[in-house]
Amino acid sequence: MTPSTPRTRPAELPPTDLPLPERITACLVGAAVGDAIGGPVEGYSPEQIVERHGGRVHGIVGPWNGDRWRTARPIAPYHKGDGNVTDDTLMTHALIRVYAAVRDHLDAYAVADHLVPDLMTNPRWIPELESETIPLHRIFLAEKWIVARIHYGHVDPREAGTGNIVNCGAAMYMAPVGLVNAANPEGAYAEALDIAGAHQSSYGREAAAVFAAAVAAACAPGATPTSVIDTALCLAKDGTRAAIESVAEVAAHHRDFESALVPLRTAVTPFDTVGTDYRAPSLGARRPSRLHAIEELPIALGMLLVGDGDYRHTVLGSVNYGRDCDSIATMSGAIAGALGSGAPPEWAKTVAEASRLDLHAPARTLTEVTQEIFTRDVRRRRAHESAYATLTATP
Repeated sequence: MTPSTPRTRPAELPPTDLPLPERITACLVGAAVGDAIGGPVEGYSPEQIVERHGGRVHGIVGPWNGDRWRTARPIAPYHKGDGNVTDDTLMTHALIRVYAAVRDHLDAYAVADHLVPDLMTNPRWIPELESETIPLHRIFLAEKWIVARIHYGHVDPREAGTGNIVNCGAAMYMAPVGLVNAANPEGAYAEALDIAGAHQSSYGREAAAVFAAAVAAACAPGATPTSVIDTALCLAKDGTRAAIESVAEVAAHHRDFESALVPLRTAVTPFDTVGTDYRAPSLGARRPSRLHAIEELPIALGMLLVGDGDYRHTVLGSVNYGRDCDSIATMSGAIAGALGSGAPPEWAKTVAEASRLDLHAPARTLTEVTQEIFTRDVRRRRAHESAYATLTATP
């Protein structure tokens, strides 16, 4: 996909040769901040967002229902807003803890051996509940499925995702996989596909793999929004590829999210199973298909193009799109961060304080683990090269 109009990177963007530790930090902090900004307007349309807030959202806002957030439906009892992260960030940090325990590449069995027990047994501060409890009490039904199928159903972890609703649940927390496989999108795709098998099937699993690949591609020296999209298109299959291609073609003609909101929704509609009313899904919603795609990943990539990789523009476009905008902003914020454009420090500070989370600690942990994994990869690769050289040596 080649934009029809030459695009220039905003002058305020940092250089694209940032070292990996800084990219990891910008990616993970960017994902959390995008999540927190999108949370309070999740599930609503762009028009409803404008009506509620008197215009577009330009930063951190309060709960949709104000002080009635504890009881107002359909959000209750979650405190979405005021800088609180949602389950997207909770699951991302949980996956990083799995990497910290395994200290190597992950697969579906790592989900069974480490992620499931972590969700069930280790109380943590849950910002939206304003209490300390096990993460299982906050995560959505599509994520509770992992626990039900693996812990209680004793299903093969590689097949546990079969039968779950097909949504963005597996994709929303796959940024760490892309970072561990920085500049190796093919490796990120394969690893995320295995991990996500414990959670999702069909285009939900595919989206998880493509998102991880996009993050890995964004870490490559000299990467641009266009190169990230090109990589995603090379790896994506079926409806996911078609949806990304359709959205990217439209996004290339827009330079601000305001003009892009309706065209991007129109472009992704043929592939989205949820339907016009996000809170009243169609009867065919979230069922396996080779023709469809989740909405969140293509829109996140589209907003990355519209914002030309600038974090603020990319994430605000994702948030004001509405619908599942916390996950859209999580993904677009992660990719923009991996490209080198981080969340504004004042946003990150507010989110960290409101959520009572050290947003930089997971990045430090993953940076350390990533280096260990790369060292192991080099050792394994050299052992393979040596063995292959012996096998192919001329007598």
